[in-house]
Amino acid sequence: MSLTLGSFTRILVFTSLATLSAFWSNASQAQRAQDLEGYVFEDFGQPPAVPTGRLSSKVKAAIKVALVDSASNSRWQAEQTEALNVIAATKDPRIAWIISDLMRFISSPRLDAELARAASTLLGKELRAANSWGIVTDHLIAWDIPAPPNYLKYKRDIFTALVPGWEKIFVKGDVDWRFVSWGGVLIDNRAYDTTDERCNCIPAADNPEVTSAKDAKWLRNKDIVFGIEVNGEYRAYPRQIMEVREMVNDTLGGRHLGIPYCTLCGAAQAYFTDELPRGIKRPILRTSGLLNRSNKVMYDLNTYSVFDTFLGTAVTGPLARKNLTLKQATVITTDWGTWKKAHPETTVLAERHALGRDPDFRNTRDANGPIFPVGDVDPRLPVHEDIIGVITASGKPVAFQRSKAFVALQRGATISYENVRLELDAGGIRAVDANGTDLGSHQAFWFAWSQFHKKTALWQG
Repeated sequence: MSLTLGSFTRILVFTSLATLSAFWSNASQAQRAQDLEGYVFEDFGQPPAVPTGRLSSKVKAAIKVALVDSASNSRWQAEQTEALNVIAATKDPRIAWIISDLMRFISSPRLDAELARAASTLLGKELRAANSWGIVTDHLIAWDIPAPPNYLKYKRDIFTALVPGWEKIFVKGDVDWRFVSWGGVLIDNRAYDTTDERCNCIPAADNPEVTSAKDAKWLRNKDIVFGIEVNGEYRAYPRQIMEVREMVNDTLGGRHLGIPYCTLCGAAQAYFTDELPRGIKRPILRTSGLLNRSNKVMYDLNTYSVFDTFLGTAVTGPLARKNLTLKQATVITTDWGTWKKAHPETTVLAERHALGRDPDFRNTRDANGPIFPVGDVDPRLPVHEDIIGVITASGKPVAFQRSKAFVALQRGATISYENVRLELDAGGIRAVDANGTDLGSHQAFWFAWSQFHKKTALWQG
């Protein structure tokens, strides 16, 4: 079989425990089994045995031929198939991560089936289906299969060969590269304050034009907005705009903000990008085109430092070496009619930033669950249940089921956890402390919050 460039997606424009192997000790297998939650076995079955140690020279050569070289050359021939057979014969589940990385870019059904067959052999479970990449990756995540030795280099070679612009992104840092995949779009690496410059990416809006509430006649009262208040100044960020921009660098109440919105996580967040330690220039946040368990991966345009979008912590690059974590402001998810009634002085992003689109991704594209692999999901709530998430003074993450909290607050109930107290605000919910000080909360889907806060407490009323 010989497959050509058309077999690879090069660019999209906007577009149970098994018998112990000789390599795996009783102690390590038992510990790994204890680390997996019971629902993982129910949903995904028993994980395979995983060897430890280095890969042989023969296996490393096969990985290069079948997975790395095929990406850079965009061709698949008999020698790639032979090399893939060598990989499958190892029964080493770790190598399935590299196969998964290549599968993300494959458009040929024949090649996808061949890669899925090899991954299934490595994982000891038949995983071929219409969405082979997603199913394979879900199992790898849920079973917490370790990465193979030298994994980052293999992954970097594949990703940078197929999509340009990531050479500075795939570097060592405090990030688990197993969970990072392609979101199907290109990196936004345009210069700062080039909001209107066209690109084959999700274009961030820098210093966006705003209007008064009175002049925002294009917005309907029922339209969802993300409201932010800083130093007594209010601004609404319509979902219609945020779903096509996904990132805004703005100034509000005399403070600089970076505001990412992850459509997949249902989470708009606001990070202060000023008043930073000496020597750190204001980060200009951009969309990398990558995802971490279905959450957008953002980076700083100035230093190419990658941030954990959900936590605001720099995980690679110069800003990670300076241990930078951005502080959050609260984002209120509500409707436009309620927000402007509560805050008539509010400004709102101008209609032109919506780029003529009026999407509603939440109710269409991913209505039946996450469309990208997320592995196992904490079963305490449905995956797309809205929660209000915040970190307590003791550092404990806590999530409040929004639907129940909203009703309880309307009835006059007190909702609190450690130093956190919830209150209604313009049709949304805000977390404050006993003195009314804002604690930087935001709304998100349960699957996302619980993945990035594995030990989160959960209030359900």
